[in-house]
Amino acid sequence: MNRRTICLQPIGLNDLSMLPAIAEAVERVFDRPARILPPLPIPQQAFNGERGQFHSTAVLKSLTPSIPEDALRLIAITNVDLYVPQLNFVFGEAAIDGRVCIISLCRLNPEFYGASPDRDLFAERAVKEAVHELGHTFGLRHSQNPRSVMHFSNTIWDTDQKSGEFSAVEGQALHGRLSALRRAA
Repeated sequence: MNRRTICLQPIGLNDLSMLPAIAEAVERVFDRPARILPPLPIPQQAFNGERGQFHSTAVLKSLTPSIPEDALRLIAITNVDLYVPQLNFVFGEAAIDGRVCIISLCRLNPEFYGASPDRDLFAERAVKEAVHELGHTFGLRHSQNPRSVMHFSNTIWDTDQKSGEFSAVEGQALHGRLSALRRAA
């Protein structure tokens, strides 16, 4: 099977209006076609009532069996608040060299912080985090460079400060990985 497509999987997402901007950025950055899949419900077994959040790893595990055959990667996009046990929240999660990752739009929305609606800022944040998590699936690790899209975002300020671009070294590594995938196809 020729896995070429990066699939965007809305999961527990009511407003799908951010998906076209993310899909366009994914196609541009990763030079692969992007396809938006039909929405799925969020798996309720991933919900932690004490925290009022969804465990991102549990959500990812629930998606793994349903990755489309033609999917090179799958990025789940949700608006529920995500966490991993050692952190208060996460903007997203991915395994290095995995095929599936997730981002949450919840804390990327300026309105979450009491700010006025700002669709452009919201989209910019969503694209940065999508590119970041997909970068992990292509083998990229966190960067010490606060301007790199691969810099870890501990706060929304970190996300706002980083660019949407890979560093030169990261870009070369990604290009090498994508070229190898093309040759293998």
